[in-house]
Amino acid sequence: MTDLSAAPVPTLAHHTLLVFLLQVAVLLLLAVSLGQLAARFKMPAIVGELLAGVIVGPSLLSHVWPDLAGWLLPKDPGQQHLLDAVGQIGVILLVGITGMELKFDLVKRRRHTALRVSLAGLLLPLALGVGVGYLLPDSLMAGDTSPTVFALFLGVAMCVTAIPVIAKTLMDMNLLHRDVGQLTLAAGVIDDVVGWFLLSIVSAMATVGLTTGTIATSLLYPLAVVVTAWLVGRPLVKWALRLANRAASPGPTVAVATLIVLFGAAGTQALKLEAVFGAFVCGVLIATSGELDQEKLAPLRVTVLSFLAPVFFATAGLRMDLTALVQPTVLLTALAVLAVAVLGKFVGAYIGAKLSGLGRWEALALGAGMNARGVIEVIVAMVGLKLGVLGTETYTIIVLVAIVTSLMAPPILRIAMARVDEHAEADLGLSGPTSRELASPPAASV
Repeated sequence: MTDLSAAPVPTLAHHTLLVFLLQVAVLLLLAVSLGQLAARFKMPAIVGELLAGVIVGPSLLSHVWPDLAGWLLPKDPGQQHLLDAVGQIGVILLVGITGMELKFDLVKRRRHTALRVSLAGLLLPLALGVGVGYLLPDSLMAGDTSPTVFALFLGVAMCVTAIPVIAKTLMDMNLLHRDVGQLTLAAGVIDDVVGWFLLSIVSAMATVGLTTGTIATSLLYPLAVVVTAWLVGRPLVKWALRLANRAASPGPTVAVATLIVLFGAAGTQALKLEAVFGAFVCGVLIATSGELDQEKLAPLRVTVLSFLAPVFFATAGLRMDLTALVQPTVLLTALAVLAVAVLGKFVGAYIGAKLSGLGRWEALALGAGMNARGVIEVIVAMVGLKLGVLGTETYTIIVLVAIVTSLMAPPILRIAMARVDEHAEADLGLSGPTSRELASPPAASV
C-alpha cells in the first residue's frame, strides 16, 4: 500500500540547477555565435553548432582547462541527463518540423526520375556501408554490440541524405528554381523517408537483439506504425489542426502540432523503435493533412531552429573526441568511411541519373547535392551512441563524415551547374516548380 505520508520528491539542488542553466547558456551562446560565423563563410550552420560542443567537450576544454571542464560538465549522470533531456526535446521537434516541410507534391511530379536517382543513391551506399562495417576492427565496436547490428547501423548512416542542408545550399546558390535543384530535393525526400524507416528497424534490432522473431518484429512494427498512423492518426491530426486553426493567434496551432509530434515520439519509443521515427511520421501526417498553416507554425519553427536545435547539436559535439584521430587505426578508418560514403552517394546518384537519361554534369550535380548528410547523419549517430551501438571513436567518425560531405556540396555543385545549360534542362521532361514548392525550404537554417 502506498504511504501517502511519505515526503515529496525533493526539487533540484541549488548547485545542480545553477550548473544546468550555465550549461545551456554557454552551449547556446557558442552554438549561435559559431553557427552565424559558419553561415557568413557560406558553410552550414550545423558546422558551427557542432564546433561549440567540440570546444567545450573532451576535444579541447578538457585538455586546456580541466578544472573548468570538470565543473561545467561534471561526470554526474543526473546532471548530464538534464542536458540530454533538453537535447532530446530539440531533436524530436526538429525531426517533426522536417517531416512537416517535406514537399511530397514535388515527388509526385518527378516521381520516376526521382525514384531512380534516390534508390540508386540509397542502396549502393547502404550496401557499401554494411560491407565496411563488417571489415572494421573489433576495437571500434562498442561493448557487446552484434557485428551485424553495427554493420547495418553504419550502412544506414552512409545512405541518408540531409534535406535541410540541400535546401539551404540550393537556395544560397540560387539553384532552387532549376530543374536539377528540384530533382535533387525530390530524390532527397524519398531518401529521408526510407532512411528514417531503416533507422527504426535497426534501432529495434539493437534494442531487442537478433533472433528470427525479433527481426520479424523489427520489420513489422515500423510498418504497423505507418499504416496505423495513416488510417487512424491522419483523420485525428486533420481534425485537431482544423480545430486549432480556428483561433486567430498561432498559439493553439503551435501547441497542437507540438503535442502531435511528442505523442508520436512517445508511441514509437514505447514500441522500442526510436522516438525520432514517431516524430517524423507525425510531421508527415501534419504535412499531408491539408490543414497545415505554415504561417501559424512559424513561432514553433523559430523556437526550434534558433534555440532547441543549436543546443542539441552542441550536445552532439560534446560527444565527439577529435583527439582519437591521432590513433592511426581511427584516422585510417575515418578516411576509409569518408571515401566509401562519398563514393557510394556519387556513384549511386550518377547511375540513377544516367538511367533516367540525364547528362554527366546533371548527374554530378545530383550526386553533390545528395552527398550532403548534415543534420540527419548527426541524428543517426546520436541514436547509435545512445543505444550503445557506436563507441566514441565511431561516433566521431560518422559526425565528421556529416560535416565534410556537407562542406563538399557547394563547390562541386557550383562546378557542375556552371556546365549545365539552363535551357537544355527542359529536355529532362520536368515542369517548373510552383510558388508553393519554392516557399520555405525544409528547416533550411540547419
